[in-house]
Amino acid sequence: MSRLTLLDGGMGRELKRIGAPFSQPLWSAQALIESPDHVRLAHQSFIEAGAEIITVNSYACVPFHLGETLYHSDGARLARLAAQIAAEVAQQASHAVQVAGSIPPAMGSYRPDLFQAQPAQAITQTLYAAQDPYVDIWIAETISSLEELSMIQQVLGQSSKPCYYSFTLQDDSDVALLRSGESVSDAAQQVAVAGGAGMLFNCSVPEVMADAISQAKNALNGDQTGIEIGVYANSFAPIKAQHAANQTVQAMREFSAQDYVEFAKQWYELGATVIGGCCGITPTHIRALQDWRQALEKS
Repeated sequence: MSRLTLLDGGMGRELKRIGAPFSQPLWSAQALIESPDHVRLAHQSFIEAGAEIITVNSYACVPFHLGETLYHSDGARLARLAAQIAAEVAQQASHAVQVAGSIPPAMGSYRPDLFQAQPAQAITQTLYAAQDPYVDIWIAETISSLEELSMIQQVLGQSSKPCYYSFTLQDDSDVALLRSGESVSDAAQQVAVAGGAGMLFNCSVPEVMADAISQAKNALNGDQTGIEIGVYANSFAPIKAQHAANQTVQAMREFSAQDYVEFAKQWYELGATVIGGCCGITPTHIRALQDWRQALEKS
């Protein structure tokens, strides 16, 4: 069986859980501004739980969350600070930990209808330049459409580091589709053409991930491309098409760490070799994944 790599969990909700300053619209950026030590603590908790990849807390360093004024004055500085914190924590870890630079949705999550390529590319370039000196790999997160993917690939085309492209899926579809309604297979082919190191699925409910893995596997001709497939689902209630991310804190579902492991077992059997968690997935969930992985390696 392929070796399983563990990602961390959801940074924003973990910051809220441990008492960091946290409110809309700033989301996870508020801790960077007011209490960077909480960001450090959250990273450390995921590493101690077993994470081998931690993601820079730059997801909210965009105008959508900071507002135009604060983004233009401090967006790049905050993204750089987030990358520096992640790199410092990774270097101090007792096991090898890679730092993943985060390329978030520049125009807001889950809403391909709001995407505008030209301003999004300028924002993405700023986040890339701020993080690049401190990261080992890149993860472009919560991609909603092929148009958004194309823009991100133009920016990450500058990098020689491994680039992972992670897609958010419709939560209420029997067949896995991007939020735009475009197919997972088409996205997989575009990832392959650009030489992506991996194709991941994130910030969608766990139930939609299995079909996405199967579609990606088929489109990528099994393991012949060498492109890794991975999943980091959320514990949100299903997100609807016209979701307004900054108007409310999304409702959560309750499932245990063991419930999440049961989903992960299915994903692994289907071919996912990178597994972690997104919003609402805590160090307790990652520890349960680590315990399961250790049992796998012994069997």
